[in-house]
Amino acid sequence: MKNNDQLLKVISRETLESIDSMQIVTPSIYTKIFNEKAKSHSINIDEELQISQEILDIECKDLIQMREYNHKNAIQLSSSTSKAIDAIKEKDEKTLGEVLDETKKLKREIENLREEVYKDELTGAHNRKWLRDNYLNDDNDYFTSNGTIVIIDINSFKLINDEHGHAVGDKVLIFISNNLKKTKSEIVRYGGDEFIMVFNEYVTLEDVVSRVDKINEYITNKKLKAKDREFKVSFSIGISQFHKNDIFLDILEEADNKMYENKKKMKRLK
Repeated sequence: MKNNDQLLKVISRETLESIDSMQIVTPSIYTKIFNEKAKSHSINIDEELQISQEILDIECKDLIQMREYNHKNAIQLSSSTSKAIDAIKEKDEKTLGEVLDETKKLKREIENLREEVYKDELTGAHNRKWLRDNYLNDDNDYFTSNGTIVIIDINSFKLINDEHGHAVGDKVLIFISNNLKKTKSEIVRYGGDEFIMVFNEYVTLEDVVSRVDKINEYITNKKLKAKDREFKVSFSIGISQFHKNDIFLDILEEADNKMYENKKKMKRLK
């Protein structure tokens, strides 16, 4: 997460304007246009592009899956409605019972789809779409409620991947995510090794700090093992409160800056 979020937003808007008239847009086309717009602003965003590509691939797949489910469910709902109307006319209680069972099944499928669309496949945490849909306005600019966010950035995660392999790195991400969930907050995988914890307005700042410190202490003291080698993992923290109508990127940058200060402090203490 960098301080050029505003510029990235401008580049994103210009990219969307460029693809608006296209009938088909694949992730590779989007990335190419996005890269061209970025170069026109003289900004090097290789890291952001990699993250954006991963997110875009996932969200494109989710969108296709949702369209397929919606089409199937629309047909099912239409059929069930027609059967229900006929059953009411004929006072056919058996058919009405069948329609009720079909409707309950359809509801379960929709709820399962909703869960899948909002889930990060690797860690089981929420994804960015969940954060946007549940805490931001339609344009993803402002918060729609009050609360607290905590940015979590795993320290030296690249070193873990380099020394132990990406499979171990994935297990570390899952380990971190599973333990963050113990704080009873909403966990979002925001980037490669970055998580966001979201607490609602009923959790005080003091309580947030206490929960995060407790889980951080547990994770920091936990010995992990890769084959015959042991290692430890830690993360840096940035905490910011937000209120309804606060600008999302401003709060995110505030928490991000606090997280980097925490990271520098930890390096000095080593």
